[in-house]
Amino acid sequence: MPHYYFDHNATSPLTAPVRQAYLAALEECFGNASSIHRLGQIAKQRLESARRTLAFHLGANAKEIVFVSGGTESDNIALRGIAGPGDHIVVTSIEHPAVLATAAAMERAGTAVTVIPVPPSGVVDPVSVERALRPGTKLVSVMHANNELGTIQPLAEIAKITRAAGVLLHSDGVQAFGRVPVNLTALGVDLYSVSGHKLGAPKGIGALYVRKGIPLNAISWGGHHEGDRRPGTENVAGAVAFAAAAETADWSQTRILRDRLEARILTCTGNAFVNGAGQRLPNTTNIRFDGIEGEALLISLDLGGFAVSSGAACSSGAVEPSHVLTAIGLAKRDARSSLRFSLGPQNTVAEVDALADAVEKAVTHLRRISTDTHPGIRTHVNV
Repeated sequence: MPHYYFDHNATSPLTAPVRQAYLAALEECFGNASSIHRLGQIAKQRLESARRTLAFHLGANAKEIVFVSGGTESDNIALRGIAGPGDHIVVTSIEHPAVLATAAAMERAGTAVTVIPVPPSGVVDPVSVERALRPGTKLVSVMHANNELGTIQPLAEIAKITRAAGVLLHSDGVQAFGRVPVNLTALGVDLYSVSGHKLGAPKGIGALYVRKGIPLNAISWGGHHEGDRRPGTENVAGAVAFAAAAETADWSQTRILRDRLEARILTCTGNAFVNGAGQRLPNTTNIRFDGIEGEALLISLDLGGFAVSSGAACSSGAVEPSHVLTAIGLAKRDARSSLRFSLGPQNTVAEVDALADAVEKAVTHLRRISTDTHPGIRTHVNV
């Protein structure tokens, strides 16, 4: 049975150019980049070349790029490296758990945390950020694009507010980088987190942009790697692969496929609604199917060979519904009726049409079962 992958916001498969670069680097650059012998220096050169490539695609300077293990570590370093006990930070209610859980841990240790609400659109209101600022605010963290809704946040506008207040701005750009144009200089952010496996690089490599001149407190200790900002032997092959992914990423066609999938599903299923509004990532749609359980639909689609998601991959298996969907105002019942479809460059029109057909068939079947089992179950709810 063919298996069609529509969960790229969780992770994306290695692309051919990235795989080639990765395997070559594993074989040719096995030396420690901190060693002074020839093999170590070859690894160092490849590492710095990857850093320059990544910086170019981020609109940054190579010295502002810190290689880390992924988005979660990058978020942790950004938050914990800037603020501590006695300081105040601001985050939004739809942030990735890597930010929210870190902020919660910091709060338990004495850092004041304000979590600002987000409207049903899934787009942060810059005014709410401005209102949350106070004396002692050290950092604001607003993700660039939401991993579940795909909604893109007004970072440049928020950056003007934080810059005027003398507050640093961090953004989790894990879902945005490689899928939409990113120029950190134009956006005006001070720290920015990215991860390789979201755009076709292997897992275990990511980066943190730290604007020149910003002091970053250590959160782990060891050697003097990455300019004393992140100790540990660098993942040279991973960095090379990440740079190759940034060089070759082209997600422009996913918008056409996403729109086709979205239109077909909304037309053929009835009582289906897109969660979130406004500008979104080109590859992402989050759809609520009234009258059914999203988990049952997910399982049905998986049995049919289609991989989709009911929320953040790091939260899979959780009993509670998506914190993002409830944060924008959906009732728990409606949040549980929602699925995320996230496309990638490898998806085709034929796959999209096959998925739409499978969704229609599964939704019809599940609604019939629900009606038979629970007569009078609602089939439409306005949000």
